[in-house]
Amino acid sequence: MPNARYVSHVWKVGVQIEHGIERTEIERTINLLMVEQEGEEIRDRALKLMEKANLCLKEGGSSYQSLDGLVKHILSIKSFAFGKQSE
Repeated sequence: MPNARYVSHVWKVGVQIEHGIERTEIERTINLLMVEQEGEEIRDRALKLMEKANLCLKEGGSSYQSLDGLVKHILSIKSFAFGKQSE
């Protein structure tokens, strides 16, 4: 699972609050996201990431196909039975 550093420094779709949760730090972070150019760039990258994720999840997308393949594999196992032991 990604952490705040990964989201802010690798994906660049968020910011990490560095100096605790103090009023001035929260204000600076909100200002960065809502007013500054960097905030607009973060929002643009987040939208592009969301679009890519939606493509993967829709029917025919890579994640959809992977999950569908797993379900089909599980259903194809004829000897698969819960609560029964092989004799």
